[in-house]
Amino acid sequence: MAVSSKRAPALKGTIIAPGDKSISHRALIFGAMAEGETVVTGLLEGADIMSTADAMRALGASITKKGARWHVIGCGESGLQTPKGDVDCGNAGTGVRLIMGAAAGYALTARFIGDASLSVRPMGRVLDPLSEMGISYTSEPGGRLPVTLSSNGKLTPLDYTPPHASAQVKSAILLAGVSTAGTTTVTEPTLSRDHTENMLKAFGVDVKVKKAGAGQKVSLTGPITLKATNVDVPGDPSSAAFAIIAALTVPGSDIIIENVMMNPTRTGLFETLTEMGAYLRTDNFRTSGGEIIADIHVKHSKLHGVTVPPERAPSMIDEYPILAIAAAHAAGTTTMRGIAEMRVKESDRISATVALLENNGVRTTEFEDGFSVTGGPVAGGGMVVTHHDHRIAMSALILGLNADAPISIDNSAMIATSFPTFFDVMASLGAPINGLNA
Repeated sequence: MAVSSKRAPALKGTIIAPGDKSISHRALIFGAMAEGETVVTGLLEGADIMSTADAMRALGASITKKGARWHVIGCGESGLQTPKGDVDCGNAGTGVRLIMGAAAGYALTARFIGDASLSVRPMGRVLDPLSEMGISYTSEPGGRLPVTLSSNGKLTPLDYTPPHASAQVKSAILLAGVSTAGTTTVTEPTLSRDHTENMLKAFGVDVKVKKAGAGQKVSLTGPITLKATNVDVPGDPSSAAFAIIAALTVPGSDIIIENVMMNPTRTGLFETLTEMGAYLRTDNFRTSGGEIIADIHVKHSKLHGVTVPPERAPSMIDEYPILAIAAAHAAGTTTMRGIAEMRVKESDRISATVALLENNGVRTTEFEDGFSVTGGPVAGGGMVVTHHDHRIAMSALILGLNADAPISIDNSAMIATSFPTFFDVMASLGAPINGLNA
């Protein structure tokens, strides 16, 4: 369904960040592998997470919702099972890559499928190291879905250095290592998200982390049976980013976002916005499930362009489209490079973001590994092709909140994959999206 946004009055109010997508995926996957019952509160109930829940059910786990809590009864020592049919991961890129890693450690055969968007995303970055450990697989050209993975459950431990920092690759290898006799090690050239390490520890795994230059070595020794635990999912900083940028760019805005996860491997956007002159104040720090959370106070700010250090990319790789919206309102030019990985997300996010901006009168320059944005008044008036990408869709709607003419998107359905309450949350702040609060 096509929707649009138009120039907003000052945004005001307090909202709660939706549950973190990365933590939600892992809570279901780890709970499905564990011995006993894992109870999850605050789970993000977006389409991607529901796809992961269905996938883990197909592999043998029991996953049910009782009230506001999700109950996962894991497979434990009996292990994940060969499914009766295809394992459909929908649009969940994180889900399918982590699940393939988890499944690799057990004696099973599973055929993984996904929707049209997921089916063009490369899986070789995960399948290649898993093959070194001993799995076999068949796939479409380029390691794309459908993928049929077979394992005898007797893998060889691996000492692996990914060519690029990737939490998904690291996580898949470590999850395979959980069921593998011996020590499995992943050496990261630069740091990536550490949610898997944190949660494995909560599920009783002795994960060793050692600094190695600008990166680290992460290792565990298997086989290990995960022990069920309770998980309280913190708020997603990637989802909070949309309300944050809206408040920073709409004059007079003053909002508070509660319960935002402040894991250092996820706060690159906040660091960048602060360098651009943003009013971001964090307080009420506390911990939940091994993760630091806080409330963020945001006010409209006069931003200026910056050059984002390429080494910051792993801590904000999903936030570049919405950062580009902030850059469109900033004085000067903001340059973002070293982010070629964006080309193999739900869409080619570099080209999609550039097209979004240029179609609405914002000056950009596209590079093979990134782009730059020169700020100024936003003309708006464009129809944005989202390529079925939820972050492109939401970024376009936020851009319209301070544009001279309304901005439309061709489809909004995919927003539910990561932020099912997006429209309600933005309406509560006074944002005129899709005719709301008109």
